[in-house]
Amino acid sequence: MIGTAGRISIGIKTSPQAVDWPTLDAAWAEIGAHDVFEAAWMNDHLTDINTPRAGPSWEALTAMAALVHHVPGKWVGHAVLSMTFRHPSVVAKSAAILDHATGGRFILGLGAGWFEPEHTPFGIPFPPMPERFDRFESGVRVILALGSPAAATEAGVTRPDRFYPLLGATNDPPPLTPGGPPIWLGGQKPRGIALAAEVAQGWLLPAVRADNSPTDLPYFAGRRDALLAALDAIGRDPATFEFAAQVATGASAASRREAVGAGIEAARLGATHIILSMPARLGATGVEAVAREVAEPLRAALG
Repeated sequence: MIGTAGRISIGIKTSPQAVDWPTLDAAWAEIGAHDVFEAAWMNDHLTDINTPRAGPSWEALTAMAALVHHVPGKWVGHAVLSMTFRHPSVVAKSAAILDHATGGRFILGLGAGWFEPEHTPFGIPFPPMPERFDRFESGVRVILALGSPAAATEAGVTRPDRFYPLLGATNDPPPLTPGGPPIWLGGQKPRGIALAAEVAQGWLLPAVRADNSPTDLPYFAGRRDALLAALDAIGRDPATFEFAAQVATGASAASRREAVGAGIEAARLGATHIILSMPARLGATGVEAVAREVAEPLRAALG
C-alpha cells in the first residue's frame, strides 16, 4: 500500500507529452519538494494523442528512470505502460532497475494498449480484441514469472506460452522487492477486472476510454464495484487492494478548485489513492499550484 492503512494517499501525474525536457525535469524536481505528494506518475504514449497530427512525447520508461532521483522516498509509476509497445521480458528487466533506483517504491502499471494511431505508423502490431487482451494477459504472467525467485537461479524460468514462451529465462540481478514491484492493472472489461483481482495489487482508473473520451467518477464507481465483486468471488480481502482514481486539475485556479471537490468525491466513492493530473507544460509553477491549491486542501479534508 502507498499510504498508511486506512488513509487515502495523494499522487501527482505530469505526463511526458507536449513539454520540453527542462520543463519536465523542473516539474519533477518541484514534486520532490512537496511532502503532500506520496507518489509521482506519468502515462505511456509514443506521441501526443491530443493533437490532430502525432505530437511530441518522451518515451515513458527512460523518462521516469531519468527523473526518479528528484523524488526520493516517493512512490513512482506509470498509468499505464502499454503492453503492445515492449516485450514483457524487457519490461521485467526495466522494472527491476526502477525497483532498485526507487528503493522498492516503483509501481508497475500495465495496460493492454488501445490507441491504434501510435502503433501502425511505428510498425507495432495492433491485433484486434480478444487477441490483444490474450497477449496482455500472457505478458503480465511472464512479468510475474520473471519477478519470482526462480528467475534469479542458474536454471531460470521455463514457461510455455502461446505468445511469450520462456526457456531458462533469468532476471538477474533480481528485483529489490521480493516477487517484483507491485503490479497495478488498467483493465476495465470483465476479463481485465478478473485478471486484476487475481494477480494485481491495484487498479488504475484510465484517464480516457477506448474512444478517447474522458472517464469520470461514476465510471470509477462502477468499475470499483465490479472489482469488489471479483475480489469477493476468489476470497481476496479488498483491504489488500488499491483503487486509484485520476482527477484532472486543469490549468486555471477555477479548475483546481473543482479538482478539490472531485478528489473528495473520489474518496467517498472508495478511492484509496488519488492521482492529480496536470498539464506537463505548466512545469514547476504548475506543480506548486497543484500542491498548494489542490493537494493540501484535499489532504486537510481527508485527514
